[in-house]
Amino acid sequence: MATEPVLAAFDLSVLQRDRSVRWRVLSDYWELTKPEVNFLIAIATVAAFCLGSPKPFANFPWLLLLNTLLGTVLVASGAGTLNQLIERNFDAQMRRTARRPIAAGRIEPIHALVFGTLLSLTGVLYLALAVRAAASLLALLTLSAYLVFYTPLKRRTPLCTLVGAFPGAMPVLIGSVAATGKLDPQAWQLYAILFFWQFPHFMAIAWMYREDYARAGYLVLPRRREKARFMGWQSVLPALALVAVAFAPMALRHGNPAFGAGTLLLSLAFLYFAARLALVRSSQSARRLLLVSVVYLPLVFLLLVLARV
Repeated sequence: MATEPVLAAFDLSVLQRDRSVRWRVLSDYWELTKPEVNFLIAIATVAAFCLGSPKPFANFPWLLLLNTLLGTVLVASGAGTLNQLIERNFDAQMRRTARRPIAAGRIEPIHALVFGTLLSLTGVLYLALAVRAAASLLALLTLSAYLVFYTPLKRRTPLCTLVGAFPGAMPVLIGSVAATGKLDPQAWQLYAILFFWQFPHFMAIAWMYREDYARAGYLVLPRRREKARFMGWQSVLPALALVAVAFAPMALRHGNPAFGAGTLLLSLAFLYFAARLALVRSSQSARRLLLVSVVYLPLVFLLLVLARV
């Protein structure tokens, strides 16, 4: 009888340890899906869907939106997992990514392969069955381009950012075609916004972690003196193009002028921070641009949706 409290305490500690291990495993699998990237993908998809849907919210297809969002995020999660699987040996050499679950050895590659494949296929099939075949096809194209072209090119050419921007902007096309069954000019405007936004956003990351990328053999920036100039042009020119894309509806007198002006002002602010990085070339300027880029995209999409309501 005297040993019962001891046994009870032992059982409790084992139970708590088991719960801790399970939570850690779930947390690692959640990290594999790149939730911070999925957040921006979800915003882009929802914005494109809302802009393509009928205006009256009484007839708004909420269920179709949820199905579209779920399918798109599943495919994006699978792509993020498979990307980390392919790059696990390179991630292990970078301070920024060394603690990722596969690179750190907390998740076996075969388990990540199964997990990523199941997520991707489930997302593609879900879009085909619950949304539209066209949305499923676009998702499959995005997944293939991201893994087959962009991922290996990061170690071969600095033009990988340009290649990756094409599938990176596809979520807005998926959201638009899910809502309307077609790709109208407004969908392509959103595509242009997301396409050009990626360059300053990624250049900020590439400049902050340029030594890490070089150590791991990534060629996201040129190896020689041209890297600063390359980073500057890749930041400023796309940001300048964003200003033009934001100004186009105002010039054509389409949409609400107030919301159009807000989008233009945000784009000009984004351009300022991109130019600041190109001129100063410091990690602090890169960090500021990265923060502005993360704030810029949701706000622009929100203004575009509000202008349509």
